[in-house]
Amino acid sequence: MPRTITILAALLTATLSAQAKLAAQTPSQTPPQAAADTDPVVRDRKLSEWIADLKAQAPYNRNMAAYEISFLGPAAAPAVPALIDALQDQEASVRYPVTIALREIGPAAKAAVPALKKVYEDDLNDEVASSARRAIKAIDPQQVPHD
Repeated sequence: MPRTITILAALLTATLSAQAKLAAQTPSQTPPQAAADTDPVVRDRKLSEWIADLKAQAPYNRNMAAYEISFLGPAAAPAVPALIDALQDQEASVRYPVTIALREIGPAAKAAVPALKKVYEDDLNDEVASSARRAIKAIDPQQVPHD
């Protein structure tokens, strides 16, 4: 019986490792494509689907949605209102990629600058705050807070 448990544990570890490697593959392997209905697509999912995932129950799904949106760059401009809301997420692991997505959208994310300034000033996570500052710099350099 103990040998069976050892084998099962090894199989479970191998399966989880394989899943982690698959999840870690960079999305750049699947370039964003324009959909026929003008809803941009990345990883075979429409932007509107990724936007909906920003409100998913699992933080991992919200994190992944923000990163996937970031790969669309300026084409993800319709996601800006949802990304602004996501800047208030409880999880730093979600707020951080949200700042990256806004940075990648660039000037089209100008409506997010006030919320990004608040994150820069108030977020307890230094990486999130620093990324918010970089996002402001990419969106509207004149709005970068001076320390």
